[in-house]
Amino acid sequence: MTIQVGDQLPDATLSEFIDVETEGCTLGPNKFSVAELVKGKKIAIFGLPGAFTPTCSAKHVPGFIAQAAEFKKKGVDEIWCISVNDAFVMGAWGREQKANGTVRMMGDGSADLTKKMGLELDLTAAGMGVRSKRYSMLVEDGVVKQLNIEAPGKFEVSNAETLLAQA
Repeated sequence: MTIQVGDQLPDATLSEFIDVETEGCTLGPNKFSVAELVKGKKIAIFGLPGAFTPTCSAKHVPGFIAQAAEFKKKGVDEIWCISVNDAFVMGAWGREQKANGTVRMMGDGSADLTKKMGLELDLTAAGMGVRSKRYSMLVEDGVVKQLNIEAPGKFEVSNAETLLAQA
């Protein structure tokens, strides 16, 4: 079943590649509980089929980076990009996109969170395995407040501008 507005975001573990060691985070991949990360926060989340793919790299991620300051003005604490990739790939993609410090590039390597939300996309026939549908959502204290899921092959409703207007 697909997650809906009003639902609690399911708990899962996401991984993030950390480039600069901080208290509680070591260099390299770090694992985070979704339930812990969302407590008391307003988070803009967008999911996409894969790192380094054309629409994701040319439009989806750059849009959220460009609108980051506007999201902050609307009280959004963090912006997450979630993809069914590992932390190493997401970290490299984040560096290439210059997302560090703006968008958290979160790996859902086994599609655990993606499947729990009912947002998986089977691209096995295309040689890509199980991926994520393209979507955006606004989550407040773990509850989905807005949800925009794209039709297959489309990029019309999950962009930064649409979610920003809903924030």
